[in-house]
Order: sequence, then structure tokens, then C-alpha cells
Amino acid sequence: METDTRKPTREGVLRAAANIAAHFPPTPLLPFEAGGHTVWAKADCLQPMGAFKIRGAWHRLTEMSAEERARGVVAVSSGNHAQGIALAARMLGVEATIVMPQDAPRVKLERTAAYGARVVTYDRMTENREEIAKAIAAEKGATYAHAYGDPWVIEGQGSAGIEIAAQMQAQTGREVSRIVVCCGGGGLTAGLALACPDASIVPCEPEGWDDVCRSLESGEIQSVGANPPPTACDAIQTFATFPINFAVMKERCREWARVSEKDIRDAQRFAFAHLRLVLEPGGAAALAAVLAGKVTLDDSTAVMLTGGNTDAAAFAKVLANAD
Repeated sequence: METDTRKPTREGVLRAAANIAAHFPPTPLLPFEAGGHTVWAKADCLQPMGAFKIRGAWHRLTEMSAEERARGVVAVSSGNHAQGIALAARMLGVEATIVMPQDAPRVKLERTAAYGARVVTYDRMTENREEIAKAIAAEKGATYAHAYGDPWVIEGQGSAGIEIAAQMQAQTGREVSRIVVCCGGGGLTAGLALACPDASIVPCEPEGWDDVCRSLESGEIQSVGANPPPTACDAIQTFATFPINFAVMKERCREWARVSEKDIRDAQRFAFAHLRLVLEPGGAAALAAVLAGKVTLDDSTAVMLTGGNTDAAAFAKVLANAD
């Protein structure tokens, strides 16, 4: 399969950015103060389905041939890639099957189904989601669109970096120096690295779900292990990155950060109070690192706010219970 051999490229990112710009408006780049600097928040939580994942999903499906689209698409996701694929598939008339963990937030399960996708659930601690998805794809002859280990998905996510670079130049007259990013499997991190080759790319993960941090520290892909701690960050709960992502990240990432559950809740409250934005826990990880002083900052630093698909009751509890 071409997915197994093709590498993501900056040319692919630029193609994805042009394609996405023709169908979706750019999300805003919003200034706020942190660490004595004006930092710039890329509000991808305001995408049509509430997260940056529409970028990779749209690029993946629009790059498929007519014959491939006719056979459908299969994806695995805790919710945001699921919704991105489901929405893109509905817009393009493609049948979508999404493999989702049983414990994914109900709002994500329901919205994925509402976009018209068939949802198949699994137990994330005892079942192999890749095996389930690949078996479904093989049975249907469908395309398997991996959430982060797919070259087209990586390129699509990188379109956010093209937007950031243009917005930073337009709003400040400067080049973007650094992008702090919420990191699960590394699809967005790798895409941003390709999009902005002169900027530092800083992945941020929840404590205990820090496979990318461990991998960058060791120089080899590491897993979170068999018993990672609980985290509210369902969107970035990945056990290990893929070689296609790590090959880019190990060349470009020189700084990274781990954030606590408290850091993340503080960031959710900050975004609501100061930016008037709703962030899900995983979508707030990069902002959490910025506010907690865990990454280097300057006045040309951008931070990705990657998703806002949180359940109302859970978000209300975060706002009410300051800690």
C-alpha cells in the first residue's frame, strides 16, 4: 500500500493548505499574555467539528481516487479524528466506519454517529484497535485513514502551520519562532514541523501519557507502558508514536513538555476566562505548558488550541472546582 511507503512532504502540506483554504475559513490567531510575553493562540477548537482533525481528514479523503471513495473509509479515533473523517465523508459522499473506544466522551460518540458514520466500539485497554480497523477495511476493500500515522493526514494537519505563519506575519510583521502543540501520536507535531521548517516545534503531553517525550529523550520510539495513569485527555491518549511521525519529530523537536492534570484544568479555565473559548482537556495541553512555565516563550510564539469537544457537565465541573 502507498500509505506504507509514502512520506509526508512540505509540498504536500502546501497542497493541503490550499485545498483546505478553499473549503474552510482560517481559525483565528488570538493574542494573550504569558511569562512576560505576548503569545498567540491558534484557536482550532473553532473548526466546524470542534477540532483541528478536519484538516487531515479533508486532505486524506480529497486525495483518494473516485474508486477508493466508492469503497469507503475506515478510521480509529477517540473522537476528534472520528468526527473529522465523518464530516469530511458526509461532505464528499463517502461511507465511513469509525472504530472508537467504549470510554470515549459520549458527546464525541454521538456527534460522530450524527455525521452519518457507522461507529464500532472497542475496549482500549484490552483490544487492539488497529487490528479491528484493518480487518474492517480489508473486508470492505476500504481505505484505512490512520489518525496520526498516515502521510496525507500529517500533511493536512500541517496546514495549521501555513495559516499560523501567514497570520503571524500579517498581525505582527514577524516570522513565527515557535509553535507549542498538544501531542498524542504526533500527526499534528510532524505536520507543523514540515509546514514551518524554521520554527521550533514543542510537543506537550499529559504526565504518564508521554510516549513522544520519552521517545525524543531516548532517540528511539517508546511506549507509555502497560499501566499508564488515568487522564482527562482522551484526545491525546496514545500508547506510542509511529516511525513516520518520529522520523520528522526527532529531527526537529529540541524541546518538549509534560503537563499535570491540574495544569490542564487551569488552562481550560484560563481559555474560558481570557479567550472566551471552550477547550477539552487534550486540546488544552499546549496552553497548559505555556501557562505553567514549562516551555520557552517569546513574542513570536504560537500555541495550538486543538479541540473543544468536551461534555457540558465535565466542563462545568472544571470551571466550578478551582484547584
